[in-house]
Amino acid sequence: MILGVFVADTSYRAERMPRMGETILGNSFVLGPGGKGSNQAVAAARAGGSVHFVTRLGKDAFADIALETWRNAGVTPVVTQHEDSYTGAAFIYVDDNTGDNAIIVSPGAAREISVEDIEARRNLIEGAGILVTQLEQPIDAAFRALEIARGARVRTILNPAPAADLPPGMLALCDFVTPNESEAEGLTGIPVASVEDADRAAKALLAAGAGAAIITLGESGAYYKDASESVHVPAFAADEVVETTGAGDAFNGGFATALSEGQAPVDAVRFACAAAGISVTRPGTAPSMPSRREIDQLLVGDKEGA
Repeated sequence: MILGVFVADTSYRAERMPRMGETILGNSFVLGPGGKGSNQAVAAARAGGSVHFVTRLGKDAFADIALETWRNAGVTPVVTQHEDSYTGAAFIYVDDNTGDNAIIVSPGAAREISVEDIEARRNLIEGAGILVTQLEQPIDAAFRALEIARGARVRTILNPAPAADLPPGMLALCDFVTPNESEAEGLTGIPVASVEDADRAAKALLAAGAGAAIITLGESGAYYKDASESVHVPAFAADEVVETTGAGDAFNGGFATALSEGQAPVDAVRFACAAAGISVTRPGTAPSMPSRREIDQLLVGDKEGA
């Protein structure tokens, strides 16, 4: 089960970001499905997982995009729709020179996901193999979902994005926490610019209660650390990088699916790195998520190359 937010991505590509008060011409525009939770649900389903996604939507054209996206990916939506609000939207600027991005998210109806919503889904949470959540919806709802999952011995994954201060005890509810470099620094105060830095930050996350820390390192792959194992998993270079926007979501969705299948955590990180490596070769977020066949082919090719 994945708890999170759907937003319609409005993605603009340009040579640079405009300055305040300035208008510039962009090179392209794409409207498509996004939101970290929704992207991760699509990634997990396309990677072979059986996925339920919990959120709130408005009743509008963007909600129609959400429902069609989940139907095509094989995600089971567990949603309520609200006429008094709107389906979330995101502004995404993509640097046409590098593929790097900057994002503003307005969650709309999903901003109102409540503890009561989570309690209403208790049976679904307790029956899941894996619970995944992020921080785009209210933190108290994510906290309660993690509490219920932990009480039912459901494995928990927190992707602490966007960066936010976590309430006391939240990391202790997480079997796995999956920040990127900047999010790891925000949680620990330790700048992450190398694998050695990642080890120090991961150690701090474990000291704060997380069962295992997985720090994603962009083109350097990911660093996994638990009480008994520390492993740097290199990135996969599937092809030329087009856009990095959905890479973290591809990683988290792939990781959740691999874990749900019984793969060991480090093997699941490797599977997730392969999913992320494919996603950055395509534009967009949810549309860039690879199929299981593509991930398996990349993994097999990597083993044969080794």
